[in-house]
Amino acid sequence: MDARFETVPLPYGAVHFAILGAVLAVCVLWAWLLRKQKPERLIRLIAALGVFMLLTEVWKQWFVHRYVYEGPSSWFFPWQLCSMTMYCAAVLPILKGKAQDTVLAFLCSYNPVASFFALLFPTDMMRPQILLFTHSFLYHALMLLIWLAALSVLKRRERVRFLPVLLLFLGMAAIAEGINVISHAIIGNIYTEANMFYITPYYPSTQPVFRTIAVRLGILPEILLYLASISAGSYGVYRLGLLLAKRSRSGRQTENP
Repeated sequence: MDARFETVPLPYGAVHFAILGAVLAVCVLWAWLLRKQKPERLIRLIAALGVFMLLTEVWKQWFVHRYVYEGPSSWFFPWQLCSMTMYCAAVLPILKGKAQDTVLAFLCSYNPVASFFALLFPTDMMRPQILLFTHSFLYHALMLLIWLAALSVLKRRERVRFLPVLLLFLGMAAIAEGINVISHAIIGNIYTEANMFYITPYYPSTQPVFRTIAVRLGILPEILLYLASISAGSYGVYRLGLLLAKRSRSGRQTENP
């Protein structure tokens, strides 16, 4: 099970670009297949993908503990921004009304932004273990499939306000920071303690650009700018995606009166 690459693929190398091309092709095909699906079926599909991602996350935690790190400090509760997709997707069918709309909007905003950045800047995903490498890219590809399915549902509903989505994200970020603080108090090791959402208050960010901001302005200003930037980008992706989806739907209705 611990099969490894002889040479670990590099970001922006042939393997990385081949994966990006395959993900793009699958997303185009997936969007085409979703065109005439009923919202109820799409919600069940999103939930099924979420449950599958949860199961693979359980496997990943075991695998990392068994083959990557040693000792109890290798375990952490998965609460990264990318982890939010599997939780939101899995509970979607039991939510109703505005709560479901808010989660759908989250899956159409913060979810694709997190996936885009992970796939475009995959340094943390380029693992020597073949199975862990495959899981990382598969997981983030599934995030995009969930985004497209959620978008197909949301475009048929009334406009959803973004403020509840922002508050949901900030609540998730607050929990992430709590995990970071507890992990630091227990472990106290930069290499193995949690850094959920990449907003630990103890060390400069590992993210490009924001690490420089943390060094020059301080960690707290960097965290605030980081969260604000993610939110602004997510709102832009949400509005653009919904606009394009509704225009596409209007075009099909015009062609098939």
